[in-house]
Amino acid sequence: MTPMKSFNKVEGLLSSRRKIEKEIAKASKRFGDAFNKEEFVNTNTRVKDYQEKANAILKRLGKSLELENLEDVKALIEELEIACPESGSRNWTEVKQFNLMFGTKLGASAESAMDLFLRPETAQGIFVNFLNVQKTGRMKLPFGIAQTGKAFRNEIVARQFIFRMREFEQMEMQFFIPPGTQKEWYKKWKETRLKWHLVLGMGEDNYRFHDHEKLAHYADDATDIEFRFPFGFKELEGIHSRTDFDLSNHEKHTGKKLQYFDPELNESYVPFVVETSIGLDRMFLAVFSKALTEEVLEDGSSRIVLKLPPSLAPTKVAVLPLVKKDGLPELAKKIISDLKWAMTSAYDEKDAVGRRYRRQDAIGTPYCVTVDHQSLEDHTVTIRERDTMKQERILITSLKQTISDKVSIETLLRKL
Repeated sequence: MTPMKSFNKVEGLLSSRRKIEKEIAKASKRFGDAFNKEEFVNTNTRVKDYQEKANAILKRLGKSLELENLEDVKALIEELEIACPESGSRNWTEVKQFNLMFGTKLGASAESAMDLFLRPETAQGIFVNFLNVQKTGRMKLPFGIAQTGKAFRNEIVARQFIFRMREFEQMEMQFFIPPGTQKEWYKKWKETRLKWHLVLGMGEDNYRFHDHEKLAHYADDATDIEFRFPFGFKELEGIHSRTDFDLSNHEKHTGKKLQYFDPELNESYVPFVVETSIGLDRMFLAVFSKALTEEVLEDGSSRIVLKLPPSLAPTKVAVLPLVKKDGLPELAKKIISDLKWAMTSAYDEKDAVGRRYRRQDAIGTPYCVTVDHQSLEDHTVTIRERDTMKQERILITSLKQTISDKVSIETLLRKL
């Protein structure tokens, strides 16, 4: 049996962390709306004691990993009496370094083939093209370059559905800044990225920062934003202050300058970088696992509802004629022909309107618009909100703007 390569950052296995969460949950239940989590964590003697123990363990782990003292890492596992979650065994083998990169061969024949490694991140394409983007876009520091692409990791055990895969989609941004300003920008991007996650409305208690004890060789600061998945808190996004390591090394090995000319200082220098990196598959899993719920309604019936953040829902609105006659389908189709240019819309006239609501709830459509006989008289429709099931009547002429204000990505971004 081999220890997990990062021991789940160990803290997920520490009883101290679990005890802290239990104390917070008990206090929250006891004090209700008056509960102040930050004050409780900072003042409760028991919680502070648990936190000190956890911090001491993490500090020791970070130092051992930095010095590559794998013997002490194993000693720490044994002292903490960490057991295999599947078998309960504590019979660990020696701690080993694993190869996290995929190796392959490039060449027409085995004799002439050269060793090649699939990329473990998408960042390097951005660094190679830094000057091309900066000069053609006439960009001034600070500015960022973002991209989405495939990355590959030699995961020892691919598990937990799509959370940990060997081939995955990664979304990264490299934010280029003047040297010496990295601490300021690192703090800013920590705050901005967490705020982005929070405006999705999946609950502040489901996120936390995990600051790295052992830094990567290219970083001078690093943290993870962790999300409470169904299988516990796990990394969702990483934020790293990468210094000038990447650009400087590309310069060194290619002999080509990758420097920015600063017109204000009248000098050239290699920019520093703050990186934000998030797994697209993990983001999907976080949203989907939180959104999929089954509710028991007041009348005793139940419904399955996918509470996707409206800005991320694939279908924004469904237009439903109450019946398939009396000119209602014609008016409904006229409405949807107007809405479809602004948002992804669906039309459904099959079955009773209640069953159609349930179908749209199950696929995460945030709003349903019902066209009835009153619509023919006063040009109003009923708009139903997915999560609360509340309904209101509004004018058809204001329908597009009303829904757009609720579901557009612009609305989401303005909250940042």
